[in-house]
Amino acid sequence: MTDTQNAITVNALNKFYGDFHALKDIDFHVSKGERVVICGPSGSGKSTLIRCLNRLQEHQGGQVIVQGIELGDNIRKLNAVRREAGMVFQHFNLFPHISVLENCVMPQILSRGTKRPEAEAKARELLDRVRILNQADKYPGQLSGGQQQRVAIARALCMEPKIMLFDEPTSALDPEMIREVLDTMVDLANGGMTMVVVTHEMGFAKEVADRVVYIEAGEIVEMAPPEIFFTTQKDERIKRFLSRILT
Repeated sequence: MTDTQNAITVNALNKFYGDFHALKDIDFHVSKGERVVICGPSGSGKSTLIRCLNRLQEHQGGQVIVQGIELGDNIRKLNAVRREAGMVFQHFNLFPHISVLENCVMPQILSRGTKRPEAEAKARELLDRVRILNQADKYPGQLSGGQQQRVAIARALCMEPKIMLFDEPTSALDPEMIREVLDTMVDLANGGMTMVVVTHEMGFAKEVADRVVYIEAGEIVEMAPPEIFFTTQKDERIKRFLSRILT
């Protein structure tokens, strides 16, 4: 079975760590151009789920289909999916020994075979888009956390992905740096990018998400538009979560 209608389709997904059942029969999809926020308490399986979407974590049952390609052990298919789905992590994963510009240039050259002049032009364009071009010649260690995360977003965009996956992109940042990263993500969303975002930033979810997915103990408890999720919530587990996260 393949699915070319959705950007991402997950069918009966199960993930184990030894005897621990981390994800239990997960079913959901992401339409092309849709913005989905995944939330839930710590240890609920949020990051495991998003890492299964590009097989940074292998699943033991069910299906993950991205841009019509089912993820499995086929390396060619896996590489094709990873070209289509950019990922931004909690920790920026920039190469510390090369400049900001080179962090965005080298992946294009190595993964896509892009010629250096074209790769540099693309890198400068996207660094400008995330408002960090003036730092292009610095090394990552010379930047703030928020600036480094914006570089990480630009680097992912340089690969021209159809989908952007964000795994708690602001959780390692100081409070004053969070807004600059969220603003960049809002700009991406407003541009029509398909996005799946694991985050505790409920303000972002209210502003940007088409749907909010709540996970607890490895199971999806609810999927709903933000106007329903935040205002007519009946599930007591979600009410408790929101009371903690919003106060």
